[in-house]
Amino acid sequence: MNRRAVVLAAVTLAAALTPTAAAQPVSADDGARVVAETRVDERTIDLRVESPALGATAPVRLLVPQGWEPGAGRSWPVLWLLHGCCEPADYESWTRFTDVAAFTADQPVLVVMPSGGAIGMYSDWWNWGLSDRPDWREFHMVELWQILQRGYGAGDRAAIAGLSMGGYGALEYATRFPGRFGAVASYSAAPNVLAPGLPEVTQLNLISQGFPVWGLLWGDPWLNRARWRDHNPYDKVDLLRGARLYISAGDGARGPLDDAGKPIVPGLLESVALTNSRGFADKLRRSGIPATTDFYTPGTHSWPYWERALRRSWPVLADGLGI
Repeated sequence: MNRRAVVLAAVTLAAALTPTAAAQPVSADDGARVVAETRVDERTIDLRVESPALGATAPVRLLVPQGWEPGAGRSWPVLWLLHGCCEPADYESWTRFTDVAAFTADQPVLVVMPSGGAIGMYSDWWNWGLSDRPDWREFHMVELWQILQRGYGAGDRAAIAGLSMGGYGALEYATRFPGRFGAVASYSAAPNVLAPGLPEVTQLNLISQGFPVWGLLWGDPWLNRARWRDHNPYDKVDLLRGARLYISAGDGARGPLDDAGKPIVPGLLESVALTNSRGFADKLRRSGIPATTDFYTPGTHSWPYWERALRRSWPVLADGLGI
């Protein structure tokens, strides 16, 4: 390749990766809108969305299916993938740490991976009644939902999955919008935020992420018990009736997917998720709500196991998507 060709190729690549204003601005009813769109590669599109619900802009990553074109007039089933707490590049994490792009390459599905904040908890924040921002649920389930349907080919069929905090978020969103998701998958999550010790762990996580005032999220777990119950999937399992459910977690012990040369996330974190998820599955069973479970040993709170969980749960998710 001559020097001129090399320069042209470099310029073309740089242009493709440079954020640009959306050619045809797409907006939601409340004025949320796409302010930048970056075509990362053939299937990957990054959006920046200006959100009144957040009072800020937030990124969203899309994996588009084969044959997808903007404004083509065709709609696709939508798989939402939610990330966990404290990810430095949250909306990129599924594509950075798993093979989701390759795994879904031949699937007729639009994959949506939105930012949920470092520890947004996929929730509306209370802030002791002083502010209703951020409202991650409104951003994802109303603003972004409308934008994707109006400008990016999102259809009515949807499934949702997430890991850790995102697994909680998947179940919480499904209880808020009964019937919206044909399938819901939770990996290494704590669906019962009122289990012994969990309120304190949640509050400490918030403090570690720079939110030092107790109760900003849902208030105090005892003084504001009703608000916590309102955000607790364990207390709302009847609203999941009719959705295909998949619940998984490991025991926290180093397993075959762990790198022997690297330290693991403390096993206690995954073992708590296992106990919590088992309790949630038991509640589903007592309520007569079927669910597929995968409680495995060994296995840690880490991406190799969540990549495997996505693959193992795919039959459930695909069934819910109608593909």
